[in-house]
Amino acid sequence: MKATDIIVTRWGLRFMGRTFPCSIGRGGIIPARKKREGDGATPDGMHRIVGMLYRPDRLTAAQLPDWALPFGPSDLWSDDSRDPDYNLMVRAPHPWSHERLTRPDPMYDLILLTDWNWPQAVPGRGSAIFIHTWRRPRRATAGCVALAQPDLIWIANRILHSTRLIVRR
Repeated sequence: MKATDIIVTRWGLRFMGRTFPCSIGRGGIIPARKKREGDGATPDGMHRIVGMLYRPDRLTAAQLPDWALPFGPSDLWSDDSRDPDYNLMVRAPHPWSHERLTRPDPMYDLILLTDWNWPQAVPGRGSAIFIHTWRRPRRATAGCVALAQPDLIWIANRILHSTRLIVRR
């Protein structure tokens, strides 16, 4: 492990010598080989951080690293395992099941993308595992890792391209 790795357990998240409260999937942390679409679980293992997206009407580019990319109202994330674009960002209108990235709540104002089941997604293995803002403290997610927005912004500004998300049971 490196100091720049993000370590997640059911008790919290550690990064650069600091510990942060976080939320994980309502299904708990499970072995990655058992992860399935819709199970609400967070897969264990080592996952690369492969991107960062932000909502420019709520956060400014100046608050984030220069490699963060803005998204808008037409941007969606496909979560339908029958979709040829399963587990990829797509644009509206989109005929398959998807999540809208622009939400009324701040949950997806900043998203760190991981390489879970990406870039060649295996149907049914589960769509994206994001690191994003929580709905409220410790409220379970659908499988992602979630934090308070100030903590997420602090982390986002310190991660490197080599930073890994390490999820431990």
